[in-house]
Amino acid sequence: MSLKSVNLEKLKINVSNPKVLIVIGVSVAGILILTAETRRRRLKGRHTVKEDYGAFVERFELLPFPQLPPPAAKQLLSGLTFAINDVFDVKEYVSGFGNPDWKRTHEEAGKTAIVVTTLLKNGATCVGKTVMDELSFGITGENSHYGTPTNPAMPSYIPGGPSGGSAVAVAAELVDFAIGTDTIGGVRIPAAYCGVLGFRPSHGVISTVGVLPNSQSLDTVGIFARDPSVLHRVGHVLLQLNPVEPRRTRRIIVADDLFQLSKVPQQKTVYIVSKTSNPQKGTNTLKALSSAMLLLQRYEFKTNHEEWINTVKPRLGSGVFDQIHAAITAQHENIKAYYKVRTEMRAALCSLLKDDGILVLPTVADTPLKLNSKKAMLSEFHDRAFALLSITTMSGCCQATVPFGKHEDCPVGVSFIAFHGSDKFLLDTVLDMYQSLQGQVSAITSLPPSLDLNGNMDASELLKEKGNAAYKGRQWNKAVSYYTEAIKLDESNATFYCNRAAAYLELGCFQQAEEDCSRAISLDKKNVKAYLRRGTARESVLYYKEALQDFKHALVLEPQNKVAKGAEKRLRKLVS
Repeated sequence: MSLKSVNLEKLKINVSNPKVLIVIGVSVAGILILTAETRRRRLKGRHTVKEDYGAFVERFELLPFPQLPPPAAKQLLSGLTFAINDVFDVKEYVSGFGNPDWKRTHEEAGKTAIVVTTLLKNGATCVGKTVMDELSFGITGENSHYGTPTNPAMPSYIPGGPSGGSAVAVAAELVDFAIGTDTIGGVRIPAAYCGVLGFRPSHGVISTVGVLPNSQSLDTVGIFARDPSVLHRVGHVLLQLNPVEPRRTRRIIVADDLFQLSKVPQQKTVYIVSKTSNPQKGTNTLKALSSAMLLLQRYEFKTNHEEWINTVKPRLGSGVFDQIHAAITAQHENIKAYYKVRTEMRAALCSLLKDDGILVLPTVADTPLKLNSKKAMLSEFHDRAFALLSITTMSGCCQATVPFGKHEDCPVGVSFIAFHGSDKFLLDTVLDMYQSLQGQVSAITSLPPSLDLNGNMDASELLKEKGNAAYKGRQWNKAVSYYTEAIKLDESNATFYCNRAAAYLELGCFQQAEEDCSRAISLDKKNVKAYLRRGTARESVLYYKEALQDFKHALVLEPQNKVAKGAEKRLRKLVS
């Protein structure tokens, strides 16, 4: 893996300030931001959308524990609703594990899972259980027994899984947040594909008592939310964090070559990433890591559930059947090696990230597949997805996936990874950076579709295009900011100064506009626009003779220029 590291402290950027503008160098191309209202209107007209988007396998209501009367402080999650996927025990309900035969052959739970009880104690209301991949296998979110939840962002595409129903419930605004399990991607994939925030905590820090296991060495309880502040609050409750712990300075480490693995076009923007890597070497390493991950998962699943599988012989969906058959029939002769890889991976990530590092990488390599895709497509999809997902799964570190708008109508997620046990640090980072990141996403949205966004464009040129888009949108101050950043990267480009001058003219900053045009002319003596704009700036502050000379210069370079002709005629009368 090729990694590019930037010490933000050296760059004198205060990343503890939630309003700071942070450019992380991984902006995604072709992004279209759709508001929730737009999505609702669009989906309302589609007949394929099921009730509640097919997210729930069972509806019920678990009310929060009684609150203390005032003046006691309000509970942290008061007023919030949540959903759980079908692996969490609820007293007097059968945990179905996404499979009717499992539900038929098991008894009602005697206790509610600790994680659910914790949420209820802190004021949240549970409204039901969600659809999931059978036995927590699979990463598509498809379930042949209960139906596949409808991805609100893309109804004809998979929602991702296994915790797809929980992600859909959040994305469709049916609940404020949801919990699911993430073994090899069960929260991260559906969060990315449904366009919501997803958080996989450090392995072992949130209780899994009362949660049906798939592979206990890899299983975690994860969180979905639309709002970063809700994610932050739920994370603090489940992780039992100290809210007064001070925020830390952060280093952003971008896994450059892993973005090259992604099918979503990348942009190497300012401050962080330059194009130097050997992606093939990194890919081979990740293939080995993901292979160890899958072998470990199969070994532990077999240990947990082989007897039930062989006794009940449950009906399984075709995609899940292949995976479970591989797990049950596998002969694991070198199991110690799998655990050794896990231990070494955690040590390697902790060494890289230390206590202040954030690793940035794509959440999933591919955009979502269409529903009911062929097995051949699923195989390649799995291989590429597991390569990226194995990093956090095998290290046990914490990971958050953040929505980055859309590429070709498909939601895109970018992930942030921090060392094992630094969950508060990562949650704080997401909360602090979220608005700035979404601002970057919005800026990319307005870029011309013909723009080359495959990493070949110079960073300064990209900033110029952002400035042009802001200018067209009549956002003059924003345009000035973008042109200024472009100039910092390339002070010899006359166009950058000339364009900034145009924005200054719109703001009435005539002296600054004149100075920029003069600089542009010194760099390019044939820059007609610079003469025209300097002439306009000078005329605006009543320097008619100087303005007249500028318009004359423009006419020498471009004799048929109508603006210059009109200005010259007007100024001749004023000067004479």
